[in-house]
Amino acid sequence: MIQDPRYAPWLAWIDTQRETMLKHTIELAEINSGSLNTEGVNCVNQRVRILAEGLGGISESIAVSPYTAVTEKGIPHTQPLGNALRIYKRPTAPIQVFLCGHLDTVFSADHPFQTVRWLDNDTLNGPGVADLKGGLVVMLKALEALERSPFANDIGWEILFNPDEEIGSPGSAPLIDDAATRCHIGLIYEPCMPDGNLAGARKGSGNFSVVVKGRAAHAGREHHLGRNAIRALCDFISSLDDLNGQRRGVTVNPGFIHGGGAVNAVPDIAMARFNIRIEKPEDEHWCQTRITEIIDGINDRDGIKAELHGNFTRKPKILSTANLALFELARDSGAQLGLNLDWKPTGGCCDGNNLAAAGVPNIDTLGVQGGKIHSSDEYMIVSSLTERAKLSALILMRLANGDLSKHLHTPDRGRS
Repeated sequence: MIQDPRYAPWLAWIDTQRETMLKHTIELAEINSGSLNTEGVNCVNQRVRILAEGLGGISESIAVSPYTAVTEKGIPHTQPLGNALRIYKRPTAPIQVFLCGHLDTVFSADHPFQTVRWLDNDTLNGPGVADLKGGLVVMLKALEALERSPFANDIGWEILFNPDEEIGSPGSAPLIDDAATRCHIGLIYEPCMPDGNLAGARKGSGNFSVVVKGRAAHAGREHHLGRNAIRALCDFISSLDDLNGQRRGVTVNPGFIHGGGAVNAVPDIAMARFNIRIEKPEDEHWCQTRITEIIDGINDRDGIKAELHGNFTRKPKILSTANLALFELARDSGAQLGLNLDWKPTGGCCDGNNLAAAGVPNIDTLGVQGGKIHSSDEYMIVSSLTERAKLSALILMRLANGDLSKHLHTPDRGRS
């Protein structure tokens, strides 16, 4: 497909930005920003704010609610999260676009994976290079190209850099819901698929913990007086895992278990964490009903008490007509750039789920091409920095030109 000459000069400019984009990606990747490393997340926040200064937007740092998780001892523990960063420009323009990328990674401050290295001339290995430090750079460079173009005045934009996506966006989810009241379209910068394609429909997700309390006793003298929390928890996990295969599209994954101590004592507490993925909104109720039944069965036992913590944090992302139209615009834009794009369903989830649940059509894999994310083998294809920045810039300019006007989401209200 022949590239539209109206957009060519600003797309060509992005080709000159490869080394700058690479430099910024490496700088961000070598700042540890594990979700619970508040200092590191805020350091990335400050660096991104500096990188975005040239866009001329209004920026504000936003504190989010602290994060509560159940510890291995079965006690809820609350700790602060890093700040979110919101930047916006032209809030009264006829078209409003929401862009989002997360500041955090899955790699904690004490994780051994902390530095970047080259695997070959076009492949970079490093923490967060794909998920999502490279995506942050792609987003900012695409907006910079838009701002250089004559199309910028017809489109407003709002960026949310959130600090907690890797733990389900518990603190920033309200900020995404708030943005949905102002924006027509969403662009999110999770890495694209390793083959370069986009994620389409996504499963929903819930993270849960269960704490089982029993009764301690000497394992020899008074074993009969004890109530074994580990045994009760194992029965819970077994019944929970048996839910797999009972409902199409629902998967349950017990992922962590802890309990007990000295083997000459009947253990009085044990806990586990598990994740559930669902395909349809109505699956959520089915899962909650089944889990309640299992919990009730455990609690019917003498001297045993089971408590469930957690909830579903991501609704399934089901593609609307407007979302399909946005994907078609992206595919057509990709074709103009020599990219053969398609979209595929995935069991993974991200902030695109939240935005879709709020009614905003979005593409959530506009970041760099790479793979093996969430592991020390994570990599990024360096040439995808400019490719993906050009893709987003072209989408933004075409949105400004009204290419998707009839499919725009209608926000509930203006900026608060």
